Amino acid sequence: MPESSSVVHRDPDILGGTPVFVGTRVPIRALLDYLEAGDPLDEFLEDFPSVTREQAVAALRLAKQMLAAHADLA
Repeated sequence: MPESSSVVHRDPDILGGTPVFVGTRVPIRALLDYLEAGDPLDEFLEDFPSVTREQAVAALRLAKQMLAAHADLA
């Protein structure tokens, strides 16, 4: 299970505190927007080369876990 601190970083001095991939200035939201638009993961990775495939997959796993946990509460 990926830890959010190894995938996502939030700093008020980076994009006003928007959650970004660790070590980048790329918002996590950008990945979700790409996928929502039907764009493949590879296209996102080409457009944001500072994000590794491992980071992107870990972020998606984390989102999946959070959604599953939330569904259990509903």
